[in-house]
Amino acid sequence: MFDKNIKPNEIQREWFIIDASEEILGRMSTHIADILRGKHRPYFSPQWDMGDYVIVVNAEKVKLTGKKDKLKMYYRHTGYPGGFREETAGKMRARKPERMVQLAVKRMLPKNRLSRQIIKKMFVYAGSEHPHGAQQPKELKF
Repeated sequence: MFDKNIKPNEIQREWFIIDASEEILGRMSTHIADILRGKHRPYFSPQWDMGDYVIVVNAEKVKLTGKKDKLKMYYRHTGYPGGFREETAGKMRARKPERMVQLAVKRMLPKNRLSRQIIKKMFVYAGSEHPHGAQQPKELKF
């Protein structure tokens, strides 16, 4: 058994970059959620934020299997009476492709205060350009 308890200030965080082109949305999102939580580390602890930073580029080229482009629906509410909105995955990809990836990962995290802190370590961009070159991210393949 692993007997050393690691403190949150002892964690060495890394930066990873993921190219989402030709990746399946759900499978990619599970890997990203594990990296954000820190489950890929040997000393994972669920009550602490132990994960790394993730940059996702080319979100507009992510793949959906089957007929999900036309059948998968995203729902939201504006907060006003009659403000229920629904949108297909194809329309969301055309309008805001980074939002589709962000929602997929966010919904795979636990629903608590820690997940709201964890999701802030993910940066999603529709194209191939990103402003995080100074962090020297490592490329991650699945």
